[in-house]
Amino acid sequence: MSDAQTNTLQYRFDGPEDAPVLILGPSLGTTWHMWDRQVPELSKQWRIFRFDLPGHGGAPAYPAGSVAELAGRLLATLDGLGVHRFGYAGCALGGAVGVELALRHPERVASLALIATSPRFGTADEFRQRGVIVRTNGLDPIARTSPERWFTGGFAAAQPAITEWAVQMVRTTDPGCYIAACEALAAFDVRNELGRVGVPALVLVGSDDQVTGPAEARTLVAGIPDARLAVVPGASHLVPVEQPAAVTDLLVRHFSSAWQPAYDSTTGQMAIPAAPVKPALTVPSQIGPVAEIAPAVAQPEAAGRPDPYDAGLKVRREVLGDAHVDRALASADEFSGDFQELITRYAWGEVWNRPGLDRRSRSCVTLTALVAGGHLEELAFHTRAALRNGLTPVEIKEVLLQAAVYCGVPAANSAFKVAQQVIREETTPQE
Repeated sequence: MSDAQTNTLQYRFDGPEDAPVLILGPSLGTTWHMWDRQVPELSKQWRIFRFDLPGHGGAPAYPAGSVAELAGRLLATLDGLGVHRFGYAGCALGGAVGVELALRHPERVASLALIATSPRFGTADEFRQRGVIVRTNGLDPIARTSPERWFTGGFAAAQPAITEWAVQMVRTTDPGCYIAACEALAAFDVRNELGRVGVPALVLVGSDDQVTGPAEARTLVAGIPDARLAVVPGASHLVPVEQPAAVTDLLVRHFSSAWQPAYDSTTGQMAIPAAPVKPALTVPSQIGPVAEIAPAVAQPEAAGRPDPYDAGLKVRREVLGDAHVDRALASADEFSGDFQELITRYAWGEVWNRPGLDRRSRSCVTLTALVAGGHLEELAFHTRAALRNGLTPVEIKEVLLQAAVYCGVPAANSAFKVAQQVIREETTPQE
């Protein structure tokens, strides 16, 4: 495979070639066709650039595991086309890409519209759980429930063709790319960086959005210095599809007023001034505190080594889940606090973070060791961790069968009961 295939995105243009470029970014599970109803009007003033996420809409299935990687592939695509500065409107995951661009590449973004977007999408546990379900059951359970997440009940009932189109979009997505996108959303959290978004932003949300609703939209508006809120009544998560005229009107008004590149009559092109350099801004207090757990004992930096605590906490959360780690840390007191630091720093920061084995392999080793030791409580949450790390139920079964030979049948018998219960809980789709 070539770098061009793996480092760029599938795209299309609509509108005049000499007009300023306006990018429309899709949400998870959709294609660029989610913007079909906006393009005729928007393309009168702008050169519309739409892209598909990896593995969506027939795009090459090269998974991207972070929002930063998606933003990087988008910029590589634009660089190849000679597009250097642009307006950007994105929905949900597409909106997260827009925030990432505004934070890391402010010189590229002229104006921003964030639709059904949040500075943090639910919890990391929720998206990793969704990845486990897709890995085990495929995309059909997610596809069948997508209209409930995306549309109001009245719209879904009145528009069966659009509802079926939504289901088929998800069904035809590459599962590996969908899981990688879930991982990207699980890791995305820019709550303490919103004050550095230095471009005008429209924050647009459906009044009935149960995924990223008005509360999340208000957090964005409170944090971004130059932002305004628009709530579209009678719409849920996929508001550009459900209320296309209202969204189109809001986008036209925002990008017409917040982004006015000058026309150069000599060259016949739009001349867009460079972005002004703005001083660093502090995060507004409305966002609320970001929880930090500070180690209480001496740091290993004194010995000339970086402290592995923060890296260990990150790996521990990714493998075991935020909820489990939060419970463990919250229950720590003066007696057990040092032990929690010990395992975070050395088990997770030093051993789990070593490059010699991937996390799937480390889960196999851990499950076997727990069976041998008869540690059934820890076996339960490490079975959950193994599913998060990419092992399938069939592979976990094979690990336990192997353990039965070398660790004993009674130990494996108890392990199978624990693992079976966990797998049922973790892989049963929520209807």
